[in-house]
Amino acid sequence: MSLNFIIIGRRVKESRLQNGMSQADLAEEVNMSVSYISRIETAEKKASLESLVRIANVLGVTVDYFLNGNQTNDPAEYQTDLARLIEGCTSYEKRVIYEIALATKKSLLENKWMQRKDIN
Repeated sequence: MSLNFIIIGRRVKESRLQNGMSQADLAEEVNMSVSYISRIETAEKKASLESLVRIANVLGVTVDYFLNGNQTNDPAEYQTDLARLIEGCTSYEKRVIYEIALATKKSLLENKWMQRKDIN
């Protein structure tokens, strides 16, 4: 199994933006070039573990957050993403998000027959 660097890059970018940082800001904080940060975010470059740790420390997230979704059979997969999604939402907004997710899951299960085996 290989790591999905697209997921990792998206999470780096999302975390950076949530912290109100530009690529230049992050690059300066972690002592890397702006182009290197850009290539990590677009998965053109495979970030080293050391780089991910430095980036995670600056952005206030865990390396696990970046890697989430890469491990097969992970019972906690996307729980952090979902928690961050509803963070700051009112009870009403949380309920609406829940209802949408529930309806989506139901639709996916009902239409599973349409899923091609080569798509996961």
